Amino acid sequence: MFLQELMEKKQITKYRLSKSSGIPYMTLNDILSGKTRLEKCSAETVYKLSKELDISMEELLAPYFEKRCSFELFKSNVCHQLKELGDIDFIIHTLENDDIRAYYNRRWYPECFYLLAMLDYVSRINDVPLCGEYQDLRQQSLSEVLYPASVVAAATVAGDERPKEDALRRAIPEFRRFNIIENEVRNVI
Repeated sequence: MFLQELMEKKQITKYRLSKSSGIPYMTLNDILSGKTRLEKCSAETVYKLSKELDISMEELLAPYFEKRCSFELFKSNVCHQLKELGDIDFIIHTLENDDIRAYYNRRWYPECFYLLAMLDYVSRINDVPLCGEYQDLRQQSLSEVLYPASVVAAATVAGDERPKEDALRRAIPEFRRFNIIENEVRNVI
């Protein structure tokens, strides 16, 4: 939860935040446990929390209003962005926005690793050195292999694993490193 992460970052306990903000301890406890949704709290409560955590009300509430699209749609959007921007501008845009770290911090690991894999892949084919900013993330991967929906469907219809095995064999190395199977990122319509 974003609020809990802010508190940890600022090394503020529930008790201390309750006392310094004037928000009753039980109210704060309900928000942190998920019993009460922060985006449903009064403006006064959100204001007090944002003031004590030194963050704007908008920044405090933003993660609670973000909607996560399907992973297939996310992949398509990234591929379209690559096509529209071109390789070098895609690299620059991705590094400037720091979406990779933002996805990781939200615990949106498939999106984080897919975007990092795309960044590394495009960097490799353009002889651009890898950005050192994400070395910690490059040491991680998804716990299970993530296949494209079309490959999963083909394996299900065929009743065997050969479509998955073929896709794994042809996967782009930068994606395979994160247990994401991706064979083609350029042919988008």
